[in-house]
Amino acid sequence: MGNALEKFGLTGKTALITGAAGLLGVQHAAALLESGATVVLTDLGEASLASASVSLSGTADPARILARPMDVCQPEAIQAVAEELASDGRRVDILVNNAAIDPKVKGDQGVVETSRLENFPLDQWSAQLAVGLTGAFLCSQVFGSAMAQDGRGGVILNIASDLSVFSPDQRIYRKPGLADEMQPVKPVTYSVIKAGLIGLTRYLSTYWADRGVRANALSPGGVSDGQGVEFVQNLTSLIPLGRMASRDEYRAAVQFLCSDASAYLNGQNIVMDGGRSVW
Repeated sequence: MGNALEKFGLTGKTALITGAAGLLGVQHAAALLESGATVVLTDLGEASLASASVSLSGTADPARILARPMDVCQPEAIQAVAEELASDGRRVDILVNNAAIDPKVKGDQGVVETSRLENFPLDQWSAQLAVGLTGAFLCSQVFGSAMAQDGRGGVILNIASDLSVFSPDQRIYRKPGLADEMQPVKPVTYSVIKAGLIGLTRYLSTYWADRGVRANALSPGGVSDGQGVEFVQNLTSLIPLGRMASRDEYRAAVQFLCSDASAYLNGQNIVMDGGRSVW
């Protein structure tokens, strides 16, 4: 059976991460590099990708870090990256669907508070769903199909959110002195996308299971990233552990979900939120 810790090893595997230049995308890459994988960082901006690559190279072999600009909303862009990697003899064994537009709640929209459902712009709805949900579908379609077709299987990990299992508590975003109709809220798109990713995860987990392709989701809670004191106090009061997550606290979970350590886990949503969803 071997040592259980050996099952976390990913040496010889290649993982492609979307939205890899973002706050958690870099952390997912660091986790998989630590387990021995080669990572393909994809994101929209070449400058941000270069910065992420340099940062990761400080603790990992630069030869195992590849950066490719890719728009997850464009099927031809995804296919082009897939074909380039295949032509180099590189198989994508792990797909981490992490790309998203995370709308920040600021409450400074002016005359109309556009985060509220009544005023939420259709173009924002479409743009955010295109990146966070359609992008995950398109990448799964391209890279998941390839995993299934050659019979060697693989792993798809969708990065959702604790808001995939409960509704945002809009009270934590309230600003003093504003009328109710002007109060900022977490936009509807975020909940719809993250819940949709769980549905996509379940669908994928059964679709290619006979070909050895597993699909799971990780639903992180709030990550500490310099938010305002009032917001942090409001949020942490809802978390049994009494704090937000550090940005590197999801690394071990990513290593588990992307490796043979979780070989019998399929179609599940791992909610890692300090216990908030339990209360």
